[in-house]
Amino acid sequence: MAVIYRVNMSDLSVRREQPSQQYQQLGGRALTSAIVADEVPATCHPLSAENKLVIAPGMLTGTGAPCSGRLSAGAKSPLTGTIKESNAGGQAPVALATAGVKAIVLEGKPADGKLYRLIVNSEGVKIEPADALAGLGNYDTVARLFKEFGQQVCCISIGQAGEMRAAAASIAVSDIEGRPTRHCGRGGLGAVMGAKGVKAIVVDPAGGRRPKPTDAEAFKKGAQKFSAALKKHPVTGEGLPEFGTNVLANVINAAGAYPTRNFSQGQFEGTEAISGERQHDVIIERGGKIAHACHRGCTIKCSRIYVDKNGQYVTKGPEYETIWAHGADCGIDDLDAIARMDRMDDDLGLDTIEAGATIGVAMEAGIIPFGDADGAIGLLEEVAKGTPLGRLVASGAEVLGKAYGIERVPTVKGQAMPAYDPRAAMGIGVTYATSTMGADHTAGYAITANILGVGGKVDPLKPEGQVELSRNLQIATAAIDWAGVCLFVSFAVLDDPSAMEGLCEMLGGLAGRPFTADDFLAVGKQTLMREREFNTAAGFTAAADRLPDFFKTEKLAPHNATFTVPDEELDKVYDFAD
Repeated sequence: MAVIYRVNMSDLSVRREQPSQQYQQLGGRALTSAIVADEVPATCHPLSAENKLVIAPGMLTGTGAPCSGRLSAGAKSPLTGTIKESNAGGQAPVALATAGVKAIVLEGKPADGKLYRLIVNSEGVKIEPADALAGLGNYDTVARLFKEFGQQVCCISIGQAGEMRAAAASIAVSDIEGRPTRHCGRGGLGAVMGAKGVKAIVVDPAGGRRPKPTDAEAFKKGAQKFSAALKKHPVTGEGLPEFGTNVLANVINAAGAYPTRNFSQGQFEGTEAISGERQHDVIIERGGKIAHACHRGCTIKCSRIYVDKNGQYVTKGPEYETIWAHGADCGIDDLDAIARMDRMDDDLGLDTIEAGATIGVAMEAGIIPFGDADGAIGLLEEVAKGTPLGRLVASGAEVLGKAYGIERVPTVKGQAMPAYDPRAAMGIGVTYATSTMGADHTAGYAITANILGVGGKVDPLKPEGQVELSRNLQIATAAIDWAGVCLFVSFAVLDDPSAMEGLCEMLGGLAGRPFTADDFLAVGKQTLMREREFNTAAGFTAAADRLPDFFKTEKLAPHNATFTVPDEELDKVYDFAD
């Protein structure tokens, strides 16, 4: 049975424990949120010894289920003050599951302020000094660790932003090539890892054993059905492998929902130059790679490898959200400049969405002009130097906006909005407003029915049906995060009943008992309620479940739309708990 390792950074001790019966049935987000809700004082400071950082693979992670290499990191967020789960792919999730790890719980904080690394394998967890890694970016950090431990290991690490405990700091996870390109980005959990004094976690799966389903035949049947559904769906089988996540750029721009120049417009005149189609052509022309998997066992392969004009590696992707945040939101239409910023974000350990959105607010403030790619790169260089301005950038859009007296700051609960304007896609606006974790598109991706026509159709410009849409998607997403499968499988799940059947058959085969769609959704509901209760105890009320007022008052072209879902409707999102 997989075990929980409690790593106390106050006294540098490690305790191995068998999970309780309740925790045995949990994984991924459901487990991280349960431990945080059960054990972390809701009113504690996120960077205090009382906060805990929980790292857990999903229920299906390591079993061989398609697209199941997902990792959840959870804690009280330094960015939002709410409970937080942030999700990543990469090689480490499967390695942790293979090493028999149910979860790693980082507790306390070192009194000496020094840095440490954890060495994790099937025999346990060791704490070792890591001051030699101090001040290094993620790329140099993991390069040193791979040189020391060999290419069979995986790494989880923080960059300079995490060390300085910046509220937008991410946690990097190494990919198939051993690069720190997959990130638990949102919510500043890299700052919590930095506060715990942990620079890196090295995971060695050698000698371990992957989780085995109780009913192997039922699991195999479900996996085959699930894989077939993913391959035949036009999004997961064609669009994402061919053009990556950035296939959305032209689609969202045409819908008038592509936030431009700090959410002042809904369409960007430079979209074609930074679109998924253009990105695809540039990568092919230069000898990069499309249809790249972020971890072994991914059948969707939405990632890519971006190279410069000389064919030299620059970064992964970049992904849709990253290209938007450093592109349209900043008025920049230069793919090479955006790719360079993506590389810098990953190296520094910054959430790319928060970093780009913060640069957009900095442009609104007049620190640099909109469209200034060199100036944007310069702001990230300020982060690397640790200057006061750099620390403001690394603290997120809301903090920088307050420091410069800016009114148009697109955040909810302190977290920057991603690449969809809620005035032109109201369902995603409901998710932004009511998610337990601040503005987060992945919490309930209403773009499916609002714009893509996946899982039905809900008019994006009308308030009717948006609350129900967001509610159902938030429940399903929490369950997907528990299972440890990639969120993108939801495209097939929403459109093809056989995909949900296959997912449930895999979960049932793993547990050795019948498992239904209702069972699946029940996990999502339970997870959301735990998170909601934590936030209530932390002092969050219905007043926090709102978008900034400018979305209600500033009309967005080309639809001249405002966000019109009534507050009383937003307050009904969690009515399923009654």
